[in-house]
Amino acid sequence: MVISVNGTEITEATINAEMDQAKAAGHPDDEHLRDSAIQELILRKLMLDKAATLGIKADSDDEIIGTLLDQQVEVNEASEEDCRQFYEENPASFQQGEMAAASHILFSLGDNAVASLVKAKAEGVLEQVQANPAHFATLAKEHSTCPSGQEGGALGKFGRGQMVPEFETAVFSTEPGQIAPELIETQFGYHIIQVTERQGGEPVAFDEVKERLQEFLSDMAGRKANHAYIATLLDAAKIEGYSFPAFAQ
Repeated sequence: MVISVNGTEITEATINAEMDQAKAAGHPDDEHLRDSAIQELILRKLMLDKAATLGIKADSDDEIIGTLLDQQVEVNEASEEDCRQFYEENPASFQQGEMAAASHILFSLGDNAVASLVKAKAEGVLEQVQANPAHFATLAKEHSTCPSGQEGGALGKFGRGQMVPEFETAVFSTEPGQIAPELIETQFGYHIIQVTERQGGEPVAFDEVKERLQEFLSDMAGRKANHAYIATLLDAAKIEGYSFPAFAQ
């Protein structure tokens, strides 16, 4: 069946080209690749069309999409009150001298503007891991786009400040032997995290982490707002020949 977005056809040649590009970027060549390619093409088309109606022009599609989101999505920087509340509600995340060992399964994404395209696949693997944690290493080898996947996802030991904030927060909020209950989104993609070891440390003062925490919370708010905006474009679109899954926000 022909796939069209607001009357414009997405051809098989275009889909195949998108799949080839995804494989070249390290995405696994599996049964989800075609769906991911179609979804990315649909969302990209919707955003470019919206940008065209607003008269947005740039040297590349990525720049056009970035400008569209900058103009249309309002993101408020996290306040000191927001930061303090997060700090007080997550004391285990603010320790110094603390060490951990963890493994992960990474589902990488090539374009942050459509960063939730592979979330459905990642959530499916998360369900498998939660049902049978003993299969974590096998699933990491099968699905992870991180080189650590060939080692069952093992990242070894690391301390505070060595991982991106979202990843670090999840690891140091999860008990040893447990799997983080939700997918963790970072600039690299979606992670399924299993913590294998934790060693305690001393609390870090709020003033020492405030700046980094504000950056982290503001970034998360921006991603959520972008996803919500793209969801409105999907809701208003006429898509034929393809059933788009519920858009993850």
